[in-house]
Amino acid sequence: MALTDKQQALCDDSPHDYSGLRALFLNCTLKPSPQSSHTRRLIDVSAEIMRENDVHVDIVRPVDLDLAPGVYKDMTEHGAEADDWPALYEKVQAAHILVLGSPIWLGEKSSVCQQVIERLYATSSELNDRGQYAYYDRVGGCLITGNEDGIKHCSMGILYALQHLGYVIPPQADAGWIGEAGPGLSYGDERNDGTHAGEDNDFTQRNTTFMTWNLMHMAHMIKQAGGIPAHGNQRSEWEAGCRFDHPNPEHR
Repeated sequence: MALTDKQQALCDDSPHDYSGLRALFLNCTLKPSPQSSHTRRLIDVSAEIMRENDVHVDIVRPVDLDLAPGVYKDMTEHGAEADDWPALYEKVQAAHILVLGSPIWLGEKSSVCQQVIERLYATSSELNDRGQYAYYDRVGGCLITGNEDGIKHCSMGILYALQHLGYVIPPQADAGWIGEAGPGLSYGDERNDGTHAGEDNDFTQRNTTFMTWNLMHMAHMIKQAGGIPAHGNQRSEWEAGCRFDHPNPEHR
């Protein structure tokens, strides 16, 4: 994926070392591989910026996997014949950055994206080695493609879900592209003149660039700080009776 001159210059001039970061993009398209995905084309912009900064990048299509519906870590223990979520969860846990990419269908994120969020929720009650919830110390964002309307609506739901599960959401952590109302070109479709829809849209490219850099900046800051401070946010300590200076109602 070729970056624009502005995007490449930002990478070339960057004083930051992000070589210790890992990013996972989950492309929640409804199209199984090897079908072409418009969402993947926008993901490739963000992923290439990260690769230019030596971030290790993985891109996965959940639709290619056998993800059982449910809210448990391994649904084979609850009647499902197969479940690829435990293996995908290992990739999620290994990543400092998680980006959910989704097409818009009827103004909403895809059913695959919703299922991924449900499965993320299934493992959100696990704790890290400091007693915090499993997704602490990670950052999240989203990329949306489609026609007509829905970028902000889809982003609102996705980013709320990620922060609720424990992810840190940096500034301007969403970006997307939508075409004109009615049937027409989707992101990356070739026009008659050989150019590709959306790839020359300054608003989309700017927001994707800002999102990508803010994800890297925030992930690096958290990593350098040793994670989110472990005080006042440890479920294990709360269950053990610690109240972190919260007043005891019995002594008011």
